[in-house]
Amino acid sequence: MPDLLHPGDTFPALTVTFPGGSTAALPDLLEGHFGVVLFYRGSWCPYCKAQLLAFRRAQGTLDELGVKVVALSVDDEATTSALVDRFKLTFPVGHSADARAVADLTGAFVNPEPEYLQTTGFLLDPQGRVVVAVYSNGAIGSLVPEDVAGLVRYVKEHAEQ
Repeated sequence: MPDLLHPGDTFPALTVTFPGGSTAALPDLLEGHFGVVLFYRGSWCPYCKAQLLAFRRAQGTLDELGVKVVALSVDDEATTSALVDRFKLTFPVGHSADARAVADLTGAFVNPEPEYLQTTGFLLDPQGRVVVAVYSNGAIGSLVPEDVAGLVRYVKEHAEQ
């Protein structure tokens, strides 16, 4: 089993492909900002859709706090594009992740058959280090935007002291 990421660990280099063919490297895409990285099971998962929608609804608060969000799944490009359009997601959503490769880098759990990433969420500091990692081996137990906002406020307040 791959090692889990812990607070203080640097988030590993991970290339994400977005609809339309552009790519970006994590954690570089989030550099200089607090960042949320979400792995979701797929567009078919009601819990994952609820999580993505919650982050979309919280976008104003997260923007005020300087938090950027990126999500990723094993879904293909067409399925991902349809999800982004249907839910009007305003943050980047990657597709066609290699579940085993992502798991090897991050410790995320992988469902064996069919193969997909289990729900996993990371809050990164502006230097790309893990502040908190939330791993699940199933549909529930995910990172929520209210917790992200509260933790970022806490970290910022205590950094100023």
